[in-house]
Amino acid sequence: MENEDRLISPVLGLDDSAAEGALRPKDLQEFIGQERVRQQIDVLLTAAKHRGTSADHILLSGPPGLGKTTLALILAAEMQAPIRISSGPAITHAGDLASILSSLVEGEILFIDEIHRLPRPAEELLYLAMEDFRVDVVVGKGPGATAIPLDLPRFTLVGATTRAGLLPSPLRDRFGFTAQLDFYAESELAQVISRSASLLGLAIEAKAIAQIASRSRGTPRIANRLLRRVRDYAQVKGSNNLSLEHANDALEMYEVDAAGLDRLDRSVLTALIERFGGGPVGLSTLAIAVGEETETVESVAEPFLVRNGFMARTPRGRVATALGWSHLGKVAPAGAASLFDTPLNDA
Repeated sequence: MENEDRLISPVLGLDDSAAEGALRPKDLQEFIGQERVRQQIDVLLTAAKHRGTSADHILLSGPPGLGKTTLALILAAEMQAPIRISSGPAITHAGDLASILSSLVEGEILFIDEIHRLPRPAEELLYLAMEDFRVDVVVGKGPGATAIPLDLPRFTLVGATTRAGLLPSPLRDRFGFTAQLDFYAESELAQVISRSASLLGLAIEAKAIAQIASRSRGTPRIANRLLRRVRDYAQVKGSNNLSLEHANDALEMYEVDAAGLDRLDRSVLTALIERFGGGPVGLSTLAIAVGEETETVESVAEPFLVRNGFMARTPRGRVATALGWSHLGKVAPAGAASLFDTPLNDA
């Protein structure tokens, strides 16, 4: 079957998860956004290379999808060092971590994602490993147990966390540098989308790029995901050129509105306004109303709604703001302003 419009792309034929990995920048020069963090990391790595030593331990902190894993891989590439990847939930006890640490080679980078979820015994094991590059391996049990010190090669620990406040101070203070990643501006997301479209071999209109960027919630991972969904829609419609019309139609079909709210976000906001009169209402009650787990509402929908001013958290519960009412095409009741007389907190 002839197809004159076939796409020739470095990542053509890969599934979504593989394509996402192929779209990752390979070095700091390719990495878009986070200008301040990039400069700080560049200085840290350059100084380490001049000294001929491993880089200091680095903590990457910020919301999901901003590039923490990508930066860890870039660190390894820039230092020309191997990288070992693990995560806090995967390390169930100190022995798991001791096994990983004892198998590292000189200069290797150990990347632990969601490091705030490490069990406490593993955290305490890390203290000595990060400072003195040794661990004490306990052999035996009870009164006859013996601690055998084991020297480790010099390595760089790169930790990633979405909740830096949950890290104990002794662990947090042992990192030589903490990078706080911020949400992206729409102009930066437009650059991310343009680069990804080029790698995917897609022709895309500037207005379509701007439309996708405006609905990507300040997050490159979401921007790339929406780009792939618009690509799918355009290809099903028989076009390899992604137009503004394709972007609008695809995003509407996938229930991503003009403000970037998805189905869950709108369900939470709608329930808050229509069922509870704008609040205040407790988190668990709100979660039951939308048929989701409390943790899902709190960690997935609520941060975006609060950050963009659609919802607020008060000591008495969650409340809808005037912007939230307006977004659903509703007029806030006359007495709604009294809901916000109480100072906001993070309850």
